[in-house]
Amino acid sequence: MILEAAMLHIKPGLTAQFEESFRQASTLISSIDGYLGHELQHCLEDDHKYLLLVKWRSLEDHTVGFRESAQYQEWKALLHKYYSPFPVVEHFTSVSLG
Repeated sequence: MILEAAMLHIKPGLTAQFEESFRQASTLISSIDGYLGHELQHCLEDDHKYLLLVKWRSLEDHTVGFRESAQYQEWKALLHKYYSPFPVVEHFTSVSLG
């Protein structure tokens, strides 16, 4: 399992619209093969900051399966207008602690 993480900085005054657009966009990402789940967390200290976490079966399920899909084009149209600056997206894998 791969964890995608992105810190999203939303333009001032647009958080309510962003959250509504994100609800719509959630159905797009969840339809992709290899998608395992996602969550959006709202920062307590900064009203315009969110943390997006998405679980994927593999890195390619995100970078190829989603990013090269028609659903991603719709995702971009719904959400990218809210970001300032554009987020850095990183991928993580769990560390065995036992």
